[in-house]
Amino acid sequence: MRVKLTSTLFCLCAGAAMAQAPDPDIFLVSLGKTAGKLTVTGARNLTNRAGYDNQPNWSRDGRTVFFTSTREDQQADIYRIETTAGSTPVRVTLTAPESEYSATPIPNKNAISVIRVERDSVQRLWSVPLDGAPSTDIVEGIKPVGYHTWANDTLLALFVLGSPNTLQLASSISGRGDTIATSIGRSLHTTRDGQVSFVHKVSNDEWWLTLLDPKTRQQKRLVRMTRRVEDYAWTPDGLVLAGEGSVLKAFDPQRGGDWETVADLASHGLTGITRLSVSPRGDAVAVVAVPSAPGRGSDRSR
Repeated sequence: MRVKLTSTLFCLCAGAAMAQAPDPDIFLVSLGKTAGKLTVTGARNLTNRAGYDNQPNWSRDGRTVFFTSTREDQQADIYRIETTAGSTPVRVTLTAPESEYSATPIPNKNAISVIRVERDSVQRLWSVPLDGAPSTDIVEGIKPVGYHTWANDTLLALFVLGSPNTLQLASSISGRGDTIATSIGRSLHTTRDGQVSFVHKVSNDEWWLTLLDPKTRQQKRLVRMTRRVEDYAWTPDGLVLAGEGSVLKAFDPQRGGDWETVADLASHGLTGITRLSVSPRGDAVAVVAVPSAPGRGSDRSR
């Protein structure tokens, strides 16, 4: 039963890229600016081990990174790690035979929201207080939930599995949700001005980064995603970051145009970039990638 519960969401969250060897790690990639342009100044392996470590998300104070990890008991739980060198992961959830994914800080609460794969394999959204108080479900009637982002204190954007997958706006007060879009990607984010971003998969080869205004429900296409890339993240100053192979790219909605190369992270020992999460200060990005250099755990900061 444990294997069933773990693998149910593993296939959804990890994707085909996670099946390759070696396993990906979570890297801390330092960011800076030179002549007004974003630059990479170093990279360090945060997780540095065999096994599933994925779905990084920063704490609101920027001191720690939450992530999903599968350890000896084959259950997926939430861990957190401080970003200072030499820090070790701390377990946040221990709920076997249930598993948790996609840890996200809840606005104005000392808690994270997670996707919990329950004993009956149903995937729902739960609140996990960080003070040890009992967990509670947030929108009990909406399932199966794969991914989510908080648009504000009470409004959620949810990736709900189905044929096709749908984007729903849901209230944590009423527990009800409305379908807004179909055929979406797994990466949901809230921008600095309260817009919800998602990837609209118009066809197998046409994917668009799209903004949704939660109030008016109007949608706006921003830029076409690089082929087969659906993971991205926003910087605090409004840039969009995404990876293609070992290359970190950026798009500036204010300038328009297309994606521009920030750096080739192969020089820092990374390839196969997937998920990203930018720190609240914008000085670092947590990147899920495959170590490309011989051996694990090299520190290539400079």
